Amino acid sequence: MIQVIAKDVMEKFNLELVSGEAGVGRYITTSDISRPGLEMAGYFTHYPADRVQLLGKTELSFFEMLPEEEKRSRMKQLCSDETPAIIISRDLDVPQELIDASNENHVPVLVTKLTTTRFSSRLTNFLESKLAPTTAIHGVLVDVYGIGVLIIGKSGVGKSETALELVKKGHRLVADDSVEIRQEGENMLVGFPPPLLEHLLEIRGIGIIDIMTLFGASAVRPYKRITLIIELENWDPDKFYDRLGLDEEKMKIIDSEVTKLTIPVQPGRNVSVIIEVAAMNYRLKKMGVNAAEEFSRRLDDMLVPNDEIDDY
Repeated sequence: MIQVIAKDVMEKFNLELVSGEAGVGRYITTSDISRPGLEMAGYFTHYPADRVQLLGKTELSFFEMLPEEEKRSRMKQLCSDETPAIIISRDLDVPQELIDASNENHVPVLVTKLTTTRFSSRLTNFLESKLAPTTAIHGVLVDVYGIGVLIIGKSGVGKSETALELVKKGHRLVADDSVEIRQEGENMLVGFPPPLLEHLLEIRGIGIIDIMTLFGASAVRPYKRITLIIELENWDPDKFYDRLGLDEEKMKIIDSEVTKLTIPVQPGRNVSVIIEVAAMNYRLKKMGVNAAEEFSRRLDDMLVPNDEIDDY
């Protein structure tokens, strides 16, 4: 599981560490950020201590109006055992009371030059991406005409060979064998390769090949949103396969459902071309053009109602 610590945020946004250096290894477990305005006024009943605390001009200007004793008390309460980090925006001066409390409780205090709103937005996006639910699936992820196609199926069915043929046609490989998937939003799945397997493809009989070295940097990409799943399976003559495309199957990954197609594989079928057409047809459907529904409508128009037959 991907974890984020205060030091990661400090390095990502080039923040200045002012105090509480011993706590830079504290874990950040939520993407929510707190602006402790009520806490500055003394209300700690529902203090979200597990969040990153962001202090801006408003909070610090109010803090300066407090008596000395209350200043020390508020900052001690703010620097709890659960607080992962406290960040000061606009490169404002850090109150001495906060420095003392952070060193005492080992809570890192960081400073950014960005405005409060801008930094809050950037930090939220960063944490949501890093802390998103993650899983891994055995398959191949390829960018086909801008569509992230996840190819799955039993071992040996030809997933990697199909991906290689797609790359030769100008499409881009994202991951082979193991695809790490992160849910970055509602129905938003992003796939990327494990660091060990990045740019690599395994072909039985040849071994491991480096796609970027063989075909260039344009043949790979580091991540891609998954919008279509294609399952390859050996042709079963006793199984019924959809011939019209009116029924849409879904596959659930984490909390998102993705459109899934099942393609039977047998000698003579050009699977890479079928996947190309499936990706283009998926794009057309999203644009409102559905060939299966149009065919069904034409068929209905050609059928003669029973009451018209009785008239002859």
